[in-house]
Amino acid sequence: MSTLLNLLVFVPVVGAIIVALIGSKKAALSVAKVVALLDFVLAVIVLVQFNTSATGFQGVSSISWVPAFGISWKLGVDGISLFLVVLTAILFPIALYSSKESRSVGSYGAWMLLLEASLIGSFLSLDLFGFFLLFELTLIPSYFLIARWGYSRAGFAAVKFFVYTFFGSAFLLVGILALVFIHQAQTGHTTFDLVTLANSTHLSDTAQEWLLIAFTVAFGIKAPLFPLHTWSPDTYGESPLGPVVIIASVMAKLGIYGMIRFDLELFPRAAHILAPLLLTLGVAGIIYGAIVAATSSNMRRFVAFSSISHVGFIVLGLFALTPQGLSGAVIQMFNHGIYTAALLLVIGFIYERRKRMGFEGLGGLQKAAPLMAGIATIVVMASVGLPGLSGFVGEFLILLGAFISHRWWAIVGASGVVLSAIYMLWAYQRIFHGKQSAEVAREGFREITKAELALVIPLVALIIFLGVYPKPMLDRVNPTVNALVTKVAHAPSYPSSANYSAQSKG
Repeated sequence: MSTLLNLLVFVPVVGAIIVALIGSKKAALSVAKVVALLDFVLAVIVLVQFNTSATGFQGVSSISWVPAFGISWKLGVDGISLFLVVLTAILFPIALYSSKESRSVGSYGAWMLLLEASLIGSFLSLDLFGFFLLFELTLIPSYFLIARWGYSRAGFAAVKFFVYTFFGSAFLLVGILALVFIHQAQTGHTTFDLVTLANSTHLSDTAQEWLLIAFTVAFGIKAPLFPLHTWSPDTYGESPLGPVVIIASVMAKLGIYGMIRFDLELFPRAAHILAPLLLTLGVAGIIYGAIVAATSSNMRRFVAFSSISHVGFIVLGLFALTPQGLSGAVIQMFNHGIYTAALLLVIGFIYERRKRMGFEGLGGLQKAAPLMAGIATIVVMASVGLPGLSGFVGEFLILLGAFISHRWWAIVGASGVVLSAIYMLWAYQRIFHGKQSAEVAREGFREITKAELALVIPLVALIIFLGVYPKPMLDRVNPTVNALVTKVAHAPSYPSSANYSAQSKG
């Protein structure tokens, strides 16, 4: 499996180079689509080969990169990262096939493939230096995709996105270096290896708290977690369809993944101590995102604020620090990515016909496009958390896990389920029900095409399948989650990081 993991990262890199060399010819985008499909096949093979009973990392490969500083190219996959890799591999072919770009298609395809490589690499990296490079690399293709192929205010949105996330990354870099220096002072060895740092670095509670804050600022901005979210509405609103599907559905999950992989693994005591603060931010995001989504007049910004609310819900499950809550958070990351991508595709289909993102001028579209309305109904109901669809499983586990350990936060967070139903159903009603607007009646509205159905049907099938039968996902997620929660629950406390040395262990 180690070869497959490396191929998952390097196949898109090689593909990006080939596509860039082809240039602006029409074939360039076709090659990019084929490369993305190949990466999807590789991800499916990894999913099939994954050992459901194992709790540690699988397919681990490590190549010394900068030995003087203990830096290596180290990849591995576990139950937490597996489905985020699969999510990425599913959505990139869909995002590329949904693209209608006619300008500089070679550059567009190359940037998309480079973004795929950096995202998959981030989910697989087990070396903090490698993770940081890949985490930062996601900014470069994202910036150019937004700025060059976005809408009227794309330049502003791209700069805002870049500045916010780059600012957060400065905290991450400082946190990583501080952790490495502490480990070097204690052991005499320099390493960026995640497993080594997690198992043999002894941090006081205070040191863990400061480092967790530094890491979480970077991850919270990427997520986006309230109140670090203000880049997302502009980015969602101004990005072209393919990139916004990836930014909203995959890149946002990179922030939550970072919290699970690094905050809980490296700073388990601080996760316990600061859990009330992070739970409060999560619950505040649930309420804030829901209220603002309900007042949004722009469909893309509506999805942005809805996602802020859902991210708050995932954080609620994560920092409940229970097996049920953390499993729910991991599952909900995947499910949210699937139905958010489907929702953005439907909005993209509407925009292609109406050339506007606002809710105004819509209404009664179900009469002209009943099949599109039916697809949207399933997606909206999944987002609301209707039993039998994928959104229900994650939300139920999150609330159950949070109720076990942090009851009052769970009770307040549960209001987000009600608010979600309100703003989602109201948005659906404004678009598809009611009286058909005079503009739509005059100009008509085209039903969803076969090509558009081919993009969205796989996502709808996953929504239904995982809602009815989530066992395959739970079987792969639960062993890793249970081991991590046990480790966090039994994390020892050390009085001083600075004075702790290898000799004082006895």
